[in-house]
Parts: sequence; C-alpha cells; structure tokens
Amino acid sequence: MNPSILFCRAGLRALSRTTLALGLCAGVCSVQAQARAETVASGLENPWAMAFLPNGGFLVTEKAGRLRVVSANGKVGAALGGVPAVVAGGQGGLLDVATDSAFDSNRTVYVCFSESQAGGSGNSTAVARARLSPDATRLEGLQVIFSQKPKVSSSAHFGCRIVEAKDGTLFVTLGDRFSRKDDAQKLDNHIGKVVRIQKDGTAPNDNPFVGRAGALPEIWSYGHRNGQGATLGPDGRLWMHEHGPQGGDEINVPQAGKNYGWPVITYGENYGGGKIGEGLTSKEGMEQPLHYWVPSIAPSGMAFLTSDRYGEAWKGNLFVGSLKFGYLDRIELRGGKVVAEHKLLEEGRARIRDVKQGPDGLLYVLTDERDGKLLRLLPR
Repeated sequence: MNPSILFCRAGLRALSRTTLALGLCAGVCSVQAQARAETVASGLENPWAMAFLPNGGFLVTEKAGRLRVVSANGKVGAALGGVPAVVAGGQGGLLDVATDSAFDSNRTVYVCFSESQAGGSGNSTAVARARLSPDATRLEGLQVIFSQKPKVSSSAHFGCRIVEAKDGTLFVTLGDRFSRKDDAQKLDNHIGKVVRIQKDGTAPNDNPFVGRAGALPEIWSYGHRNGQGATLGPDGRLWMHEHGPQGGDEINVPQAGKNYGWPVITYGENYGGGKIGEGLTSKEGMEQPLHYWVPSIAPSGMAFLTSDRYGEAWKGNLFVGSLKFGYLDRIELRGGKVVAEHKLLEEGRARIRDVKQGPDGLLYVLTDERDGKLLRLLPR
C-alpha cells in the first residue's frame, strides 16, 4: 500500500472525536491538502442554511421553521420571533437565509421558504425580506417580496437558494415541484426556473423576458430541475447546481434567457430505471451542463474559496456538499472545466446541507441531521 495512505490512516485514528481529516483523495495525502473540521455548534435540528453576522456569529435556519442566532463561541440561541409561517414536511420548510450586502447599516435579511396557499392546499417557494432586531431576537417588518407561481400541491423540489449579484439584484433558484417538470420548459410560470428580482421583488428592466408576451418578467433562465446550491463565481457570474433524477446532477452557469434543458435533455433516468422522455442528452437550443454526476451525489450548498487560508492548491476551488454520500466535494477547475474532484469529510458520513466561505476566509459547513452541526474547517 502507498505509504502516504498508511500515514493518512494513522493520522485519522489519532484525531480527536471533535475533528475529521480532510484531503484523502485518489490515494494521495499531503500536508498541504489537509484540514481538520472542528464543531462550532451542535444541537441544530435539520439545519438548512447559514449566513454570517458582523460580530462573528451566524444566522442558521432549521427546516421545521426556526431561525436561530449562533454566537461566535458556538452558543445556539432561542428561535427568533417574526419568522414567516412555513409548510414543513417533505422537502419544504424554512430553507435559505442571506444577509444584505449592506447589512451593517440596514440589518436586512432575506429568507426563502415554502409558502402555503391562502384558502387552498397548494404551496410554492417564496422569498421574504425583514430586518433583524437590534437585540437579534426577532425579524421585524417582514414582507414577502416574491412568490413562485403557480401554487402546487407537492412537498418536493422547492429549490430555494438566494444569491445577491454585484449589481444588488437577487437570484433565486426555483424547483420544478417534481410533478410539474414539463412546466420547466414554459415561460408562463416560475416552475423550474432561476429568477432575478430587485430587492423589492420587482423584475429588473434588463431581464431577458421583460415585455415578451406570455412570459413572466422575473425569469432569468429556465429548464432547471431542483437547484439547491448557488453562488457567485470569482468573475461575478452566477453558478448553480441542481438535482438530476436518478443520475444527472448538474453544475450550470445560468445565462440570461438560456434554456438548460430539463426535462427534454438529461444525463439521468427515471427512478427505478427507464429513459425520461425521448432519452436525449442534447438538443439544439438547449445548454449542456458544465459538469454532471452519474450516479447522483444529491448536491446541496455551493461556495467558491477565494482565500488562501488552505494554500494555493485550494484557492479558486469550488465546494459542493453531498447529501446522498455524506461528503464535501472539492472541485478543481481549469479553463472553466472540472479537472478533478476530491472527497472531504468522508469519515463523518454526515449529510452536507450547506457550505460557505466566512469573512475570515475559512470554510463553514452545516450537516443535515436531527443533531445537526455547524463545522469550521481549519488548515492543518
């Protein structure tokens, strides 16, 4: 056996119960490629997303409908008041959270959640804006600024990541609701789309379908399945990934007005086997993914590392959590292509729900469990 692997395994056994080894990949282990994960906080019930606060603390959502402040020293606070009511169950609940780029002065927070239909049985993805109270105990002035249309009776595929662009607009990923996949190809609804909105929820005038008859003005791109990860790339472009069916999870870089193919083209198949539609993987007028996974890894969370805290080898890498296999995927890119993938946090085998780079340049990870954890990755 390769001596470096023997060294790595010995090191793994020597680690304390609160740390995990990272960097064992393709039979290679080096000091530069290692990091260790320490637990910042535990006792979070199925956490879904996190955002950073100026004092070193965190906002963390729990899918059941709770928003909590976790202090810099790891103390988990009580559930905040003023949080919108959510449809909790299946994949629905309180999902993404993001702080405004001017949070230091306006204390504005955005939350993405599954919203019920007034007087009906349907639901959809929605985005609300509010202010975090000065004592950080509640959301104030909550206002729903966007609701996916139409409402659907489903507990699946809400999507629901929020990314603020450099121009101050908001990108929101919206799922196909599972039972309505064909609507992802239609422009008269928000199903299976990425939308771009102003901070008051209105559509920017330069969106690609503004003024087009039969098309909703908020739509940025379409033909998506269920995007549970999104982030800005180093060049300021939106990157996202989305769940495929059985196989065919994708990384895409959505461009204005482009069609990303679902469900007409896919590298996956129906659950249990069998082609989807005509079984096509390409078609004129539809974009190819930058990268896809077969079998599916069930991706969630997405972040670029722009700091040099882990050495030059990691700088510029893309990080994606795997819910299915319980690892953090470190993805090397070159010339806009994926050239290597490295499985991190494998020893924990915990469902990775979110990953973000903190203000300190370190990576932070949420595990989706009944006793979910907020982890900090420290260079070794």
